[in-house]
Amino acid sequence: MLRRNESRRPRLLVFNQYYWPGIEATAHLLSELCADLAADYDVTVVTGALRGHGRRGRLEHGGVRIVRVHSSAFDRRRLFARAANYFTYLASSLAVGLRQRRPDVVLCGTDPPFLADAAMVVARRFHVPLVVISQDVFPEIAVELGRLRNPVAVGLLRTLVNFYLRRADRVVAIGETMRERLVQKGAPADRIRVIPNWANAEAIEPAPRRNEWAVAHGLADSFVVMHSGNVGHAQNLDVIIRASTYLRDLDDLAIVIIGTGARHIELAALAERIDADAVRFLPYQPREMLSQSLSSADVHVVGLAHGLSGYVVPSRLYGILAAGRPVIVAADAESETARVVERVGCGVVVAAGSPTALAAAIRRARDGELDLGRMGELGREYLLSEATQQHAARRYRELLEEVLA
Repeated sequence: MLRRNESRRPRLLVFNQYYWPGIEATAHLLSELCADLAADYDVTVVTGALRGHGRRGRLEHGGVRIVRVHSSAFDRRRLFARAANYFTYLASSLAVGLRQRRPDVVLCGTDPPFLADAAMVVARRFHVPLVVISQDVFPEIAVELGRLRNPVAVGLLRTLVNFYLRRADRVVAIGETMRERLVQKGAPADRIRVIPNWANAEAIEPAPRRNEWAVAHGLADSFVVMHSGNVGHAQNLDVIIRASTYLRDLDDLAIVIIGTGARHIELAALAERIDADAVRFLPYQPREMLSQSLSSADVHVVGLAHGLSGYVVPSRLYGILAAGRPVIVAADAESETARVVERVGCGVVVAAGSPTALAAAIRRARDGELDLGRMGELGREYLLSEATQQHAARRYRELLEEVLA
């Protein structure tokens, strides 16, 4: 049980490089979780610098104390720049963490991937439990994507990650497939808890397909296929761009890619090079517009590169389900996203990396062969019953009470 008989609330010290007001999915999810937990815990978050925001120091948001430490904030598209961001944040966060008031629990994410090693030093310093939220599995994700090939670097990173996986008091996997991967890496099965990511069902609600946002962006009269989220390596967006070339006969087709990321420039160049005229790129939309922007799609595509099942779980699925829209999953069948969509019936699954298979599924959706309305309803029903912010917060509270007991 949570220590309600004590004169003070339990202190929760949280580490993650990205936090409010960052646009990263991990920043938003962790911000929602910490704000929710602040009702029962004294929460302090140690986070890094924001690109374009020079302010450091302490502030408060949503009942959470935020300590923004010194770190570089270079453009993350280059590995060297990303590594610099990682190491400057790690050094600063470790130094600051060791100077905080004694917490009752240390909780950390996996941005950067070996952050939990630093968090473990802090937890051991104060003799308190460490809980790690594994949003992805490193270095396997980088190896599968071909982003990391040096065997010495791979071995070192694997050692660093495996060190905390074997020693953390609890490790949160955000899907059953990820749980299997973590056990394979040596994490004790009895210390792993599966808590999926979520969406705020009040902040994102179904809106009419023809809404102000759709009209403003010239999409009200098109059949809209959408990707909304990070434009990086894991999403394998080449497939949706190449799929559009098999659908040139559909005059009303609009493929909309919303977001930014490491591959944005490269993918825009690909679309231009192969004359993918149906493809449009838009920047991230304000969170207050997500109900309308997500609802403007007839169907969403959630892609995941072949071989990444369990190493990463796309969190954007939950926003789509909150908006009541159907999903085409282009991923391996054993991926968490494919399993959820097939089990719930809120979309269809096609093979990862196949433009022809994706194009065929889009054509079926556009030609009325799929009951898109019912799929969207089933997705929203599933979210409300199992995957809202309230569900996740309750599960995290139970986990924290478990380690505090």
